[in-house]
Amino acid sequence: MSGQSSAYAELRKLMREAGTLGSVNALLAWDQETYMPPGGADGRAEQRSMIATMVHERRTSFHIGDLIAACEQDATITNAERANVREMRRDYDLATKLPASLVGEIASTATKAQEAWRGAREKSDFAAFRSWLEKMMGLARQKAACYGTPAGGEAYDALLEEYEPGARASDLERVFTPLAKELSALIAKIKASGKTESLSIKPPAISAAKQHEFGQFLLKSMGFDMNSGRLDTTAHPFCEGLGPGDTRLTTRYREDEFAGAMYGTLHEMGHGLYEQGLPKHDRAGEPLGEAISLGIHESQSRMWENLVGRSRSFWTWAQPHASKTLSAWFGTQSVDALYSMSNLVKPSFIRVEADEATYNLHILLRFTLERALLRGDLQVAELPGAWNELFEKLLGMRVPDDRRGCLQDVHWSCALIGYFPTYSLGNLYAAQLFESAREAMPDLDRRFESGDFGGLLSWLRTNIHQHGRRYRAGELCERVTGKPLDSGALLRYLRGKASEVYGVS
Repeated sequence: MSGQSSAYAELRKLMREAGTLGSVNALLAWDQETYMPPGGADGRAEQRSMIATMVHERRTSFHIGDLIAACEQDATITNAERANVREMRRDYDLATKLPASLVGEIASTATKAQEAWRGAREKSDFAAFRSWLEKMMGLARQKAACYGTPAGGEAYDALLEEYEPGARASDLERVFTPLAKELSALIAKIKASGKTESLSIKPPAISAAKQHEFGQFLLKSMGFDMNSGRLDTTAHPFCEGLGPGDTRLTTRYREDEFAGAMYGTLHEMGHGLYEQGLPKHDRAGEPLGEAISLGIHESQSRMWENLVGRSRSFWTWAQPHASKTLSAWFGTQSVDALYSMSNLVKPSFIRVEADEATYNLHILLRFTLERALLRGDLQVAELPGAWNELFEKLLGMRVPDDRRGCLQDVHWSCALIGYFPTYSLGNLYAAQLFESAREAMPDLDRRFESGDFGGLLSWLRTNIHQHGRRYRAGELCERVTGKPLDSGALLRYLRGKASEVYGVS
C-alpha cells in the first residue's frame, strides 16, 4: 500500500465510521429476526430508520464527494486503492440520488412489514400482508425513479444495480429462459425414469437439539470460525456479516425433515465463509472489504450446500458422524443411498427446500412476477392468483395455500426488490468456479472423503474472497475460469448427477 495521501487516508477513516454505524443497524436487523419480542417492532422500526438515515447522510456528505474527487485525481495511489475509490464513487453516486427521507421511510416500513409478513405467513393470510406489500412496491418504484432508468432499460434495472452491478433484466431473461427450457427437459426425463419413489428413503424424526449439534459440527469441520460467528434459529434462514470478527448464521429445524436444516445450514455457512474471508479487519466500511455482488455471494453458499454437501464424497465422510450425532439409522444406509436421497429431483412448493434441478424455476417465477409488480402490469391484489398460475405452469403443481406460495419468502417485506435473480446467477457462478477448482485440485473428491475441506476453502480465499470488490463479478469470473459466465458448467453438473442417480442425462 502506498503512503496514502491525506485525502485517501481521511476517506478511509470516514468510510470505516459509516461502516461501523451500518453494522449496528445490521445487528438490530439480526436481533429482530432471532430474539426480539414481537412487541418491539414499532420501537425497532424507529431505531433502524434513524440509523439508516444517519448512515446515508454520512455516506452522501459533500465532504465525502470532495474527498473521492481528490483521490480520483491522485496519481500516487496504487491500483488496489484506485479500485477502492472507483467503487466508492459508484456507491456515492447511487446513494446521493436517494433522499434521506426515503431511506428512512424504507427502513421503517420494512421493519414493520417483516413483522406483518411473519404473522401472515404463519396464518397463510395474504390479505394481512397485502397493504404492506403495496407500500413496499410503491417505495421500490420511488427508489428506482431516484436512481433513474438506464438507457434502453427498465426500472427493474435500477434496483438490480444495488445487488448485481451492471446487470440488466433483459440480459438475465435471455439467460434464464433457455436455462429453464433445458432444465424442464431434464426434469421431464427424470420423471419419466420412474425412479424417484424407489430412491426415496426417509430418516426417522430427529430432535432440533441433535440437528443443531450436527450443524455446528459441520460448520467447524468445513472451516467456519465459531470464535467469530454463531448459529441461531429463525423463520427464514440468513447470514449477517456484522463486521470484523462477527458473522451470524441462522437456520430453522423440522424434526421430520432434517435435510432442510442441514442443507440450509451449509448454505448459510457458504455465505459466512465468504464474509469471514473478506479483508474486513483492514478494510471495514470500504469496498475492498465487501462482497463483489450478491451473485458471487450466492455462488459461495450454493457451492458448499450443493456441489460439496450433496456429493457422494461428502456422504462418505459424513455418514459415520451423522450416525453418531443424529441417528443410528444413518449407519444402516449405504453411501449411495444417502447420496441418492440428497439428490432426488422432485418439485417442491418451498424454494429453500427445492432440489437443484427445479430451484432455478422458482427464481424465474419470482423474477417474472416482481418485474410485473414493479411495472404495474400486475397488481398486488392479483399476486396470489398469478403466483399459483405460473407456479403450476413451471413446476406442474397446484399451490395449496399462500404460506407455501407467495408468502413463503421474506425478501419483499424487507424491500429486497431485484434480489431474487442473484440466486440463479449464484448457481451459474458456483458451477463454473467449481469446475476451475477441480482443475486446480484433481483430488478434490478424495480430500472431501477424508474430511479435508481446507483445500477448497483456501482456493476460494485466494481466488474470490481476498479481492473484495476489486473486480466486478463478470470480470472476476473470467479471470478465475478463463471465460465469461454461461450455463454450460451448471448444465454439465446437473446432467452428470442425473446420470449417476437416475441413469438419464
